[in-house]
Amino acid sequence: MHIPFLANWLNRHETEQGPGLAVALADDPEGIAELFSECEMLRAQARAAGLELDGTPASLEALDQLMPRWRRDPEAVPWLGNDAGFYLGTVIVRTIPHAAWQVWPNGLPMIRLASGRELDVIGSGVSWAMTGSPELSQAYAEASEG
Repeated sequence: MHIPFLANWLNRHETEQGPGLAVALADDPEGIAELFSECEMLRAQARAAGLELDGTPASLEALDQLMPRWRRDPEAVPWLGNDAGFYLGTVIVRTIPHAAWQVWPNGLPMIRLASGRELDVIGSGVSWAMTGSPELSQAYAEASEG
């Protein structure tokens, strides 16, 4: 997975210990979580629709209700989906006790719940952007159950 806004940052953190993102997350989990929460493309789409993303589960429900105009631009869909996944993950980490970001060996950011269950929030976000399913609020509800 290539995430453009991370490219320069990761290049500074590449080490022999493994993928740069995993090392960076281990070194600075709060900083990486803050970086993941930016989601500029998604925030711009939401703002254009009169929605302010405030990091709450209710904002996920509001996103689910947006008219998916971005689907007209097939090049934008994966990027918006990445942002949606990062935003979903941000809401989960901020509101579900003991949920945390982790990085698989292949570099994919995931959420690990207190139960040990791992969630591919980026995959969920991309699917949501492409098809509307799963709804972000539904993915959050399932995560909150553990």
